[in-house]
Parts: sequence; structure tokens; C-alpha cells
Amino acid sequence: MHFHRLFSSIATAGAIGFSAFGAYAQETIKVGVIAPFSGPFANHGEMIEGGIKAYMAQNGDSVAGKKIEIIKKDTTGPQPDVAKRLAQELVVRDKVDFLAGFGLTPEAMAVAPIAQQAKKPMIIMNAATSAITTKSVYIARVSHTLPQLAAPMGPWAFKNGIKKVVTLVTDYGPGIDAESAFKQSYTSAGGQVLESVRVPLNNPEFAPFVQRIKDAKPDAVFVFVPAGEQAIGFMKSYRERGLAQAGVKVIGTGDLTDDYVLPAMGNATQGVITTFHYSAAHESVENKNFLAQFAKANPNAGRPNFMAVAGYDGMDAIYRVARQLNGKIDGDKAMEILKGMKIDSPRGPVMIDAQTRDPVQTVYVREVKMVNGQPYNIEFDKFVDAKDPTK
Repeated sequence: MHFHRLFSSIATAGAIGFSAFGAYAQETIKVGVIAPFSGPFANHGEMIEGGIKAYMAQNGDSVAGKKIEIIKKDTTGPQPDVAKRLAQELVVRDKVDFLAGFGLTPEAMAVAPIAQQAKKPMIIMNAATSAITTKSVYIARVSHTLPQLAAPMGPWAFKNGIKKVVTLVTDYGPGIDAESAFKQSYTSAGGQVLESVRVPLNNPEFAPFVQRIKDAKPDAVFVFVPAGEQAIGFMKSYRERGLAQAGVKVIGTGDLTDDYVLPAMGNATQGVITTFHYSAAHESVENKNFLAQFAKANPNAGRPNFMAVAGYDGMDAIYRVARQLNGKIDGDKAMEILKGMKIDSPRGPVMIDAQTRDPVQTVYVREVKMVNGQPYNIEFDKFVDAKDPTK
């Protein structure tokens, strides 16, 4: 009897300990951030994380009485299989409340079925292929889609005397999206596409492609390459092969003149015209605050870019969902809050479209100009409330 009593009291103590631990375990809201933090696209992850840090430094790390915990997972990307495995670990082992990040389309596509199955809200902070949001009802995108950015360039270019174009894009989802959206809007306006060139995603050698463009004698080349090293590589070949002297202008989406790598590209990008949703030179109170917070939270990160802004805005969306659900995250309820959400972003106003779960936002026309000896994307025209034209 005595032994039995002792055993049951130990069992009770164990149960109390367990439930106390259970309650404690629920005092956090976990956000799993999947992105390349090393490898050729490491900058994608670093910028997204920089934006997340800036937002949390500005708004604190607790919402609705719960601590926000960021769990970083490096895909070393583009590695869809790795992204999928990491998402499974985050859901099963870490029991995350949100999946977020996603610098690259193939990785976002690979994780979509996990989000669907586990009913986890998945916040896309960069990956820009149009179809991503159709792969799960639990995906919301706070960044952009390539058709949304590329389509406005078509009518703008034709109206401004560019009658013949060669397109050069990276041969994967976003590049193909950019190529087809630009071609559609440009030819509808009256422009002629002489040739369409696609280059590989990994380690492209631009020189032979650039020579082909020069030989075709277009008024301009429309370019999409992923932001970062490849933009530098393309502009180097453009310069070395004498396209500027041959009178071939460069137009494209703003990935080419990405704010982060623009200082390293120097004078070579002057005069490049792009359509895009964010520039570090954007004039607004929200952007001034963002730039200051980013610099403070990431002292050695350099100039923040559109991925940093999407990391920042993605956290804003997560905090709002957590606040409205009073810290109890439920996938379906979270998605209802995300649909139609309006964000006062450093880029300007953004709304998550209730039907497509893609952002509706202003797309700006910008030209690279030198400001105090530094190149910046200076906005001079805009397309308000731009949507993805394919949806």
C-alpha cells in the first residue's frame, strides 16, 4: 500500500511536471525560415534574415504574451530536396507555427505540399514564380511575382522609342515568367521581339549570349537574372562586348540593378531602366525608418534590398496574425487574416489579394543614377495597384 501510494504520487508529480512543461512549450510562436544562407545564393537568406532582424528589433520579440522564435534552416540552394527535408523537420520535430523565407522558386515549390498537409501558413518572402501560390491554400506571398514586375515594362519601353528587343532570361520559373509577361505586353503595344535567349541558372557564361544580342542589333535587351553575382556578370559582359557603344540599351526587372550589389557595379549600370517594387532610394517615412532599423540591426550587411523588405513585411504579417489570434496559431484562421491584409511597407502600400494570395502593389519605373557618388535606382514613373497579369 505504502509503495503504491509512493508510486502514484511520483506519477502525479510527473504529470504536473509534464503539463507545466507543455504549457511552457506553448509560450513561443515558432517561425521556421528556410532559405539559402550559404552557397551561390547566400545573399538571399542573409537579406531576408536582415529584414526579419530589423522588424523584430523595432517591434520587440513578443506578441500576445508569447515569444517569437526564429528557427533558421540553410538549404545551400537551389536544393528543392533539401528544402523539403528541412520543412518536414521543422513541422514534425520543431512544431513550427509558420514556414517562411524561400529565396528561390524550386525550394518554395518543394515545400508547398508539406504546408498543405500540415496546414501551416507559408509566407513567401522572395520566390517569384507566378504559380507558387496555386500549389497550396496555405501560401501567402509578401514579395512580388515576375509577371507583375515584367509586364509594365512592355508598354513603357515601346512608348519610349524602343521598337526592337532581344530578351535574355535565366532558364527557370521566374525567368520564363518574366520573358512571357514582357513579350506579351510589349508585342501587344507594337514592339518586336527579335530573339529570346535563355541562360542556365547555375554558373552561366554570359559572353557568348551577349555577342548574339549584339549581332541581332536590337534597340534594347530585356534582362532577368537572379539578383546578386549574375547581375554583375551580365553587366560586365555587356560592357566588355561593347553593347553600350553599339547603342543597345538595357531594360529589365530590378533584380538586375539590385540595391545590395549596385554599389559593386559602379558606373556600369548608369542609365539602366528597370521596373520594380522597391528601391532603397524610395522616399517615404516608412522607408527612412526601415533603412535606419536595418542598419542598426545588421551593422555590416551593406545596403538592404527588396528581399530584406519582404523579410521585414513578412514578419509584420506574422505579428498581425499572432495578435489577432491572441497567440493561438491555427492554419485556416491565419489564412483568413492574411487574405486582404494591407501592409504599410517601406516600398509603399501592399495588399495581399484575397483570391490569389499574391501582393498587389505599385510597380515603379526607375533609372540608375549617381547620387553623392553612389549608384541608386531613382523612381520616375509608376504603375499603381499592379497585379500579376496572368491571374
